[in-house]
Amino acid sequence: MGIYLNPDNIQFLEAFNKEIYVDKSLLIQQVEYLKKNVNKYICVSRPRRFGKSTDANMLVAYYSKGCDSSDLFNHLKISQTEQYEIHLNNHNVFHLNMQDFLSKTHNIEKMIALLAKLLFREIKKFFSDVDFIDSSNLVQIIEDIYAETGTQFIFIIDEWDCIFREYKNDKDAQKTYLDFLRNLLKDKPYVELAYMTGILPIKKYGTHSALNMFEEISMIDAGPLPEFMGLTETEVENLCLQHHVSYDEMKQWYDGYQVRDDLSTFSPQSVISAIVCKKFGNYWTSTETYEALQVYIDMNFDGLKDDVIKLLAGENVPVQTSSFQNDMTTLKSKDDVLTLLIHLGYLGYNDSHQTCYIPNKEVIDSFVNSIRNSDWKEPTKALLNSQKLLEATCNQDEEMVAKYIEEAHLDTSILTYNNENALAYTLSIAYIYARNHYTIIREMPTGKGFADMVFIPYHDKPAMIVELKWKQDVQTAITQIKEKKYPKELEKYKDNLLIVEITYDPQTKKHTCHIEKNKSL
Repeated sequence: MGIYLNPDNIQFLEAFNKEIYVDKSLLIQQVEYLKKNVNKYICVSRPRRFGKSTDANMLVAYYSKGCDSSDLFNHLKISQTEQYEIHLNNHNVFHLNMQDFLSKTHNIEKMIALLAKLLFREIKKFFSDVDFIDSSNLVQIIEDIYAETGTQFIFIIDEWDCIFREYKNDKDAQKTYLDFLRNLLKDKPYVELAYMTGILPIKKYGTHSALNMFEEISMIDAGPLPEFMGLTETEVENLCLQHHVSYDEMKQWYDGYQVRDDLSTFSPQSVISAIVCKKFGNYWTSTETYEALQVYIDMNFDGLKDDVIKLLAGENVPVQTSSFQNDMTTLKSKDDVLTLLIHLGYLGYNDSHQTCYIPNKEVIDSFVNSIRNSDWKEPTKALLNSQKLLEATCNQDEEMVAKYIEEAHLDTSILTYNNENALAYTLSIAYIYARNHYTIIREMPTGKGFADMVFIPYHDKPAMIVELKWKQDVQTAITQIKEKKYPKELEKYKDNLLIVEITYDPQTKKHTCHIEKNKSL
């Protein structure tokens, strides 16, 4: 047993023994399928705290000859598959966390030298009979082993992209690192499997990549592993039932990463923390300061601020992801920024429509905090007034509601305010604070210029239908609303339902509000 070559299973054991553990062991079956039938080079990129290291540790615990993990895996789903025992603790495994090596050296050449030195120290113990030609050349060392013994290795490389995150502007160091990985892994007969994890996909140089042999699995394209890109809705629903937690609130807070048309995943860190702490809050986003997001959304690319406003309003924004160079500095357009935010977990991605969106309330809070500390003027004022607006609405204070909506009115330098769409965007942003107390169902304008937001309360707030009208008087609008068929979800709130009508007159540029209780569902 070594630290890097054929390590033990202690890291996965720690995860397995925690208060909440979700069985993701069928990932092993999928990796075996890919290795045998598709590609033995696999790179999985997901946001931080999305379970990448736990998955890597699980693969190590399963494959490594340095431990006996039968007591662990006999209780997991993988034990029910045909090839379970064939591969269990039957492979030579290198487990490399690149962040650890970089933290010890702070220099790419020194990091590579240290890695080779530490690995050779363990290799000598396992392969003492091999005649090594050059003990400082890691590739030559492993080639010597393969030449004399025919031994193949599984490489589990975690935090593979740490160079690109910590040394964002050091292109020479990045290229040296990529060349090292290419020389170590590409077209080498001693590689049985190479499984890498990181936040970023593999770095491109021009139209080519130094590691173009990898099957890339990411938040843009989850490929054959969508159910392993976070916690699935079924997994979270089961957790909520077991721990008596509201699934609807959990979904509003942490769901929304659309990894397949029929499959959406949750942020694992947040779901588990919410259950353990017995309250909903910003758990995943609190592991990195909002300033990190602020840097990117403050970039002055044409149309980026308009798109951020639309995202905050609950819209899907078109994004072209192919120009992104898979690093954190080569950003030449708003599409590059939006693509980076998808990989970082701040945006979700809909592959079928090639659009991005803000996935959940937790991430909305990060955007709100970033904008509040930027020079965004009117949007900032609307966000700051959002709590007051909700209070005024619940208190049926029509004058104050109109006043706060007026203040939320975006100026034309950010978003043209000339139709019902723009009015809907304004209202969505103005009521952002309401997400703390409501599930909000947003409907885009249809027919002759109406849009509505339906507010389903979590606890003791009144349910609300907020309607927007362009060029209509309030009383006509209210009459139209009463004639509509309300969603079934509102039937139980018939004794505590507010109808809020907001109209805008483009001639006077004034908003008018009318609020009344309705019991006629």
